[in-house]
Amino acid sequence: MPDLLFSCSDDEHAAFAPPILEACRERGLDIRAARVALNPAAVDYIVFTPDGPVSDFAPFTGLKAALSLWAGVERIVGNPSLTAPLCRMVDPGLTAGMVEYVTGHVLRYHLGLDAVLAAQDGEWRPGLAPPLADHRTIGILGLGALGAAAGGALAALGFRVVGWSRRPKQVEGLECLSGEAGLIEVLMRAGILVTLLPATPETENLLDVTRLAVLQRGARIINPGRGSLIDEAALLAALDSGQVAHATLDVFRTEPLPPGHPFWAHPNVTVTPHIAAATRPGSAAQVIAENIRRGEAGEPFLHRVDRGAGY
Repeated sequence: MPDLLFSCSDDEHAAFAPPILEACRERGLDIRAARVALNPAAVDYIVFTPDGPVSDFAPFTGLKAALSLWAGVERIVGNPSLTAPLCRMVDPGLTAGMVEYVTGHVLRYHLGLDAVLAAQDGEWRPGLAPPLADHRTIGILGLGALGAAAGGALAALGFRVVGWSRRPKQVEGLECLSGEAGLIEVLMRAGILVTLLPATPETENLLDVTRLAVLQRGARIINPGRGSLIDEAALLAALDSGQVAHATLDVFRTEPLPPGHPFWAHPNVTVTPHIAAATRPGSAAQVIAENIRRGEAGEPFLHRVDRGAGY
């Protein structure tokens, strides 16, 4: 009988524990679950979030896997006390939420909805219709599960989608580039740029002064990936100069975003409070339970983190 420890907030435990235990029962797994490990050496699996109570994994000498409820693992992947396999959350509900967020804001920019709504003052102002989707190029930085899904949805709407990843990838329906030359080409071509890369040392300040200058003048940026991907001072300067026309930001280096941060008051920034892709208990429970089943059966874990790559 596997021992399962929940290391997360009270609210997360209340939301996730019941569906996870039910999903385990559906797989024939009889689980002993706890919030506090009376005998850490006996714990087989830890379901955790990086802000949960467990940060030292050394006492968990029998740990078979650490199973994250979050997609991002940058706050745990470098923890030297965690030597057991680490699995990130790739949740169908999370992916669907991200696709909807990205698609919604791309369409908002594409259709010029901000200007339309701001001009709704009783005066009729006929103007040019927006271009059709096949005349607009969307750049996607990051072609993992989220980037590939968002890019595929945009391509299905008719947008020209060009994606970038550090290593070469192929995603059906998307033009895929890689390497530094590929990154520069995506930046040059994208009228709307979506950033969906993980936080790693290699992606820190990926969009800096030099790369923001490569964008088409007046490009739009949507960042639901990681706050560390963009040099904040460089972005503010690009917004002030008009090099970047507008940015929609869902993730930040400090969260919650401090009340006095310039993003809040900038006329060309939309702030959303990290809502692009939430982990849904029902679908996430299936992922956690399946990984426990795999661990007990000696099968490879789903979504195991590559410690060298950082995700």
